[in-house]
Amino acid sequence: MTDPKDILRTYWGFEHFKELQLEIIDSVLKGQNTLALLSTGGGKSICFQIPGLILDGVTLVITPLIALMIDQLNELKKRNIKAVAIHGGLSPREIDILLDNCIYGGIKFLYLSPERLTSELFLARVKKMVISLFVIDEAHCISEWGHDFRPYYLKIKDFIKLFPSRRIIALTASATEEVKKDIINQLDLVDPKVFQNSYARANLSFVVLKGENKLQKVYDILNKVAGSSIVYVGSRKRAEHVARDLNERGISAHFYHAGLSFDERNQRQAEWLHSKLRVMVATNAFGMGINKTDVRTVLHLDLPQTLEAYYQEAGRAGRDGLKAYAVLLLHDQDIIETEKRISRTAVDIKFVKRVYQALSNRYKLAIGSGAGLSFDFIYLDFINDFDLPTYRTVFALKKLENAGLIQLTENLFQKSKISMLMQRDLLYQFQIAHASLDLLIKVLFRLYGGELYTSYMMVDEADIATTLKISLKKVKEQLYILHEYEVIDYRKMNVKPQIEFIEGRLDLESLPIQSIDLKKRNRQIEDKFHRVVHYVNTDHICRTRILQDYFGEQTDLGCGICDYCLSQKRGQKI
Repeated sequence: MTDPKDILRTYWGFEHFKELQLEIIDSVLKGQNTLALLSTGGGKSICFQIPGLILDGVTLVITPLIALMIDQLNELKKRNIKAVAIHGGLSPREIDILLDNCIYGGIKFLYLSPERLTSELFLARVKKMVISLFVIDEAHCISEWGHDFRPYYLKIKDFIKLFPSRRIIALTASATEEVKKDIINQLDLVDPKVFQNSYARANLSFVVLKGENKLQKVYDILNKVAGSSIVYVGSRKRAEHVARDLNERGISAHFYHAGLSFDERNQRQAEWLHSKLRVMVATNAFGMGINKTDVRTVLHLDLPQTLEAYYQEAGRAGRDGLKAYAVLLLHDQDIIETEKRISRTAVDIKFVKRVYQALSNRYKLAIGSGAGLSFDFIYLDFINDFDLPTYRTVFALKKLENAGLIQLTENLFQKSKISMLMQRDLLYQFQIAHASLDLLIKVLFRLYGGELYTSYMMVDEADIATTLKISLKKVKEQLYILHEYEVIDYRKMNVKPQIEFIEGRLDLESLPIQSIDLKKRNRQIEDKFHRVVHYVNTDHICRTRILQDYFGEQTDLGCGICDYCLSQKRGQKI
């Protein structure tokens, strides 16, 4: 199948492409260097997934967002598209098998973070693959002017030069003119085709409401505008408080933040997605990869720190094309309080080294050791054990992650997995010698097939227990026995946050983080917040035009539906 429209219909069930999608796909298929800037909900993934299905070989997707990586992987698997991802929490043997399957097993998509491009194991194996397309997702991370600069992105260009065929597409939801130029230069995109949809959303009304009683305003808006809503707040405690207040006022709401267990997050997300729950009150941990088209309002009770973050979060409203509102609520102290919060993120090199030393001590890593190892990481235990300040430690960990030293994954849910280790002739002898385990082995092959020899298969111990008509506890005990006999490699379900050491432990003086770079980033963070302040305090220009101007889109036209435009036309606000 080589027609993009046929593939869209067959795998995704859609009859029509969104704006610019088909043009971007055609550009990629023609072998042109392509830069696609599509706002939240614009359908970026289809722009490389459809070419990846048409082209021979593997599409290599480089992305820093582990949660989004896993979401896309699961969506592709639902559509019976062969895709794998390399991320923290996988054993060396699992990674080895995944890379083998990319060479010999017909895998179409390989997802990984930029930090893995330089590992010796990956470099040795990737040269044996036929790479049909290089995808650089979240491409703004390559720019020092971007809001989430990742130094390892700068190494992508040299990595791609190792291959004779260099078909490239870079994608991001938003980028200023400086960032756009940086993406093109840092990736060596010669004569690129640049596609960018407008930052104006014809159905989305941007509003800033000033006043003291913000919870009352939220209640008033939700009573006036029916339908699903997201309320973004700046802390976990505030999320819980606002959700409780809305429920007391008769509006069904729940809170969502990274402190919840996997089951809690999954259940609440499902209830909201299926409109059994009207309002999700959340920190910025919520929303990435979630496709709910009928969100009517996105409300911000606390100031975002960048316009990039605000535009992305606000853009989750009205994806169905119907009228929706993005409302930012503000009172006089917000700017001062946010500036104080930003000042607390300005960690210095001395504190970053302290946190790195604590991590090394916690996991007993000697100098040079630890590369590629993953561990459970309970944040509260870590800061309590080493007497670290809560807020600053978060940002020190972020600096270490951006420098490519560690990778953090919050509540990455991984089902139990099994791979067969013992060869068939020896396995037959084992079954004869261990009759009590014979039926379990047969059931494993009946449920999961011969792929147990070529892949790690996700298994459900409850399904196995039902088939065998024995208890779940007994199934887990027998699987563990098979693991101990080295018949299988049994990796139990894990829902704990993970930390992976990308590089072996360095001595503190060798950390690739400079004091001057930290100061530069701190200034950029402050500058970006000043643009947020400009946005909320400006009351004489169209809101959408302010956002368009920030992202380099010049226009003299007002949107006609933001609070300023409505006040000019009718003297009304929502």
